[in-house]
Amino acid sequence: MDRRDFLRSSLCAGAATALWSGAMPAAFAAASPKSPQDPQSINRAVILEGDNVPHYGRDVLAQLDAILQKRDKASDFYLRGGAVEELEQRFAKLLGKEDAAFMPTGTLANQVALRLLCGEKRRALVQQESHVYCDESDAVTTLSAINLVPLAPGRAAPTLAEVEAAITVSEKAAYPLPIGAISLESPVRRADGAMVPFETVQAIAERARAKGIGLHLDGARLLLNSGADGFSAAKYAAPFDTVYVSLYKYLGAPFGAILAGTKATIAKARDTRHIFGGGIFHAWQPALLALDSLDGFEQRFAKVRAVGDRVLAGLTALDGYTVQRVEQGTNIHFLQVAEGRRPGLEDRLRKADVVIGELHEGRVALTFNETLLRKSPDAIVKAFAA
Repeated sequence: MDRRDFLRSSLCAGAATALWSGAMPAAFAAASPKSPQDPQSINRAVILEGDNVPHYGRDVLAQLDAILQKRDKASDFYLRGGAVEELEQRFAKLLGKEDAAFMPTGTLANQVALRLLCGEKRRALVQQESHVYCDESDAVTTLSAINLVPLAPGRAAPTLAEVEAAITVSEKAAYPLPIGAISLESPVRRADGAMVPFETVQAIAERARAKGIGLHLDGARLLLNSGADGFSAAKYAAPFDTVYVSLYKYLGAPFGAILAGTKATIAKARDTRHIFGGGIFHAWQPALLALDSLDGFEQRFAKVRAVGDRVLAGLTALDGYTVQRVEQGTNIHFLQVAEGRRPGLEDRLRKADVVIGELHEGRVALTFNETLLRKSPDAIVKAFAA
């Protein structure tokens, strides 16, 4: 057994029959991977749910095997070298930062960033609708004794006035507590994928620099804004001291995240990752899959945006459908379906290999991902018109 075969076998053991768990749509959750004749095969359907392209486990293993056929040096050792180092360098360049570090989870990436940016200033401003505030079980507070101050309830972005007011309240209190960091999630999943406008980011960043406050971007889904007018990942990330991007939400990896920043900050981030138990033995598998997806991703997703705009325009022209776009949105849109269109809609679409989520009071979210490129916009609209 040569080195490449060993790497393949170490991955495949115990996993060959498993379903890939990356956001498997409900319509396929009960489907058997042994049914290639299934007319709703996930490998050809347009799936308007989730950010990622769902795959069966066997297909992911085949993809990884094909990648290994083309390279000899992949394995890392405790996140050093191999595909992990290559991925870190790719993301550092993509985000316009000096360095980047692999993190096993986005939760760890966020809390490491805030811990380092805050230092001894143990108060941070966050959006109330952010992942850091709503979905991380108070990890930053519990593990780093940092008090999170939530802003902009029910909205994607805080205003500069809200940020300034929160800073003033902290600094002018009877017992002043300086702000150590500001965290902005963008896009904001709890705000239907809305971006924080770049002008808002610039204004907050200018204020943060003037006050010596660190600025962190939870950009887990940042690349989903590819194709938007004037957008580039490096330009958007430039005002931030640290940036986190997810590897599994849409880049095909089973787990993992990237945290980027200055060389000094990322060196400390690697040390802190180890302290928090994130120094896993190997991550070359998710790194290889993410690298493979990253090649051309921005260009492909720009096409997704363009095709999505044509689909929405076509749906707008149909009787019984009302398109509702998200302000500053990325890849999530809503479709209000008239009562006469609702009976049997999901079944009719599935017969045309188009999958949507459940309707709630006649409204359904259409989440655009790379499966949108499997059919022409006209064919997708025709499926809704049938």
